[in-house]
Amino acid sequence: METLIVVLILAAIALFIILSAIKIVREFERLVVFRLGRAVGVRGPGLVLLIPIIERAERVDLREQVVPIGSQNTITKDNVNIQVDLLIYYRVFDSMSSVVEVADFAGAAQGMAMTTLRAVIGETTLDEALSQRERLNQELRIKLDEVTARWGVKVTAVEIREIDPPRDIQESMNRQMTAERNRRAMVTESEGQRAAAIEVAEGDKRSNILRAEGDRESQLLRAEGYSEALRTIFEAAQRIDSNTLTLQYMEALKEIGAGESTKFILPLELTELIRPFSAAIARNIEKES
Repeated sequence: METLIVVLILAAIALFIILSAIKIVREFERLVVFRLGRAVGVRGPGLVLLIPIIERAERVDLREQVVPIGSQNTITKDNVNIQVDLLIYYRVFDSMSSVVEVADFAGAAQGMAMTTLRAVIGETTLDEALSQRERLNQELRIKLDEVTARWGVKVTAVEIREIDPPRDIQESMNRQMTAERNRRAMVTESEGQRAAAIEVAEGDKRSNILRAEGDRESQLLRAEGYSEALRTIFEAAQRIDSNTLTLQYMEALKEIGAGESTKFILPLELTELIRPFSAAIARNIEKES
């Protein structure tokens, strides 16, 4: 009975050793194998057999990982204390180095990220930190990647989640934003009023131009009417002879004589106009005698 128990115990130990030597490695994993403490290579994916007791393996995940960096107190270039927290995304590209070169990559990356973050923020003003977050992300990624490359790890992205200035700075920024919005509103209103004044002035200018053109055309029409009337008078005057003028003077004298006035003013031209009539009357008298 005791022999059976010993055999079962030995069989269990042998089964445990055999099972511990059989490893199933998934597609996104690799095994870094150590033989008597010396790294002998990377195995996987699939079924991997290890030499019991002699070989030992460290499992490495090749998927992209994320390391959250809690809120860190940093000082900007213009001496403003701000709280910054970020995320670091990374993936292993060299399984051997990730196991041999660094004991705890997540912890090492966190410490390196905090140091690099303070250095980058220290070279940046508050306004730049708030408005140029993408540039800061890129700069942090490059600096971290330069360090983690020797660990067989690639930093794929760095994302700053939050930047919190002190409360008094936030209130000052809010007042500044309000003043800026008011200024923009006033500028927009002023530009609108100026545009409206320009439109009104343009309308008045066009109206004055049209009115001036209308007056000019009206004056031209009146001038043409005067010119036509003078031309007609001139043509009619050319058809009038001296006798006609004399008869008109006689009619005028007749009307003057019918008036109540006792004084008459006769033009000198009247004697010249009457002379042909006097001569004609004298000739008729001579013929009759």
